[in-house]
Amino acid sequence: MAEQTTIDISSKEHALAVYRAMLRARILETKLSNLYKAGKIVGGVYLGKGQEAVSASLGTCLEWGKDVFAPLIRDQAGRMAFGEDPLDTTRTYLGSAQGPMRGRDGNIHRGRPKDGMFAMISHLGAAVAQVGGALLAKRLKGELDGRVGATCIGDGATSTGAFHEGLNFVAVEKLPMVVVVADNQFAYSTPSERQYACENLIDRAKGYGVGGHSVDGTDFLSCIEVIGNAVELARAGGGPQLVVAKLLRLSGHGEHDDGSYVPQEIREGAYGRDCIEVGKEQLIKKGWLSEEEYQKWVEEINAEAQEAVAVAQREDPPNPYKEVWAATASESIQGLQ
Repeated sequence: MAEQTTIDISSKEHALAVYRAMLRARILETKLSNLYKAGKIVGGVYLGKGQEAVSASLGTCLEWGKDVFAPLIRDQAGRMAFGEDPLDTTRTYLGSAQGPMRGRDGNIHRGRPKDGMFAMISHLGAAVAQVGGALLAKRLKGELDGRVGATCIGDGATSTGAFHEGLNFVAVEKLPMVVVVADNQFAYSTPSERQYACENLIDRAKGYGVGGHSVDGTDFLSCIEVIGNAVELARAGGGPQLVVAKLLRLSGHGEHDDGSYVPQEIREGAYGRDCIEVGKEQLIKKGWLSEEEYQKWVEEINAEAQEAVAVAQREDPPNPYKEVWAATASESIQGLQ
């Protein structure tokens, strides 16, 4: 039986842990963006800019090696808050054979399943059933007590059959799961009014019989409170919880996209705020962070990110003549463990 995880989501320590994860993700992703633009990364780079408060608030409430987390493409902050080593990130993007995917995948499809972090699935919405299945398996083995599963999806993913089937499944089974929807108002370039007719996505929670929570995804402290409470409810036996965070992607869908389809009035609207800046202001106002401490963090995190990039760049790519490609061979799956 797992021990109950107790996290004081109202504490200074918790807030600073969430914010540091946000800052680490923003700085590392800025370096990845620069590498992509310099032609050093093959494939796509998808930034979590504007979504960090939502993602990190979730990841900080989860325990590595105990809980189950299935991040999406903009969840670098959540990954780092959960416990992902930045080297896993840079090694994957830069094709190092030392990375968790052994250089076989070039960007976001990385994970550490044995530690509870699943690799991202490009078929959006599929992770809901995946995490639900993992939780059901733990229940059948008598290992579910005190554990929780979570995934983040975008508003566009809520229009997929996989999302509806998965949410219905976890609701019927009353599994301890949190589904966080980052409603960034555009499914790639498709605006919300062309995606769904309900007034707000949170209206769907009642239809499935799950807990429903809404939050301003740009408001750092509100994200900590609302998402933290949802995780606590699920962990305590309250069944699945659906959180809808309204925000705006502060970059294109990926670094290949300029996001020119987003109207200027939306960019300048309430959800166009940068949660990194909002969080900094809120922490300073509460006396939990000073400008000097913030600058020290930036220096430390910049050095950490630079070192992770430098290490990955020095490492060799996979050698097709020496690699054991069989999926069932123990040597080939070592990197996934």
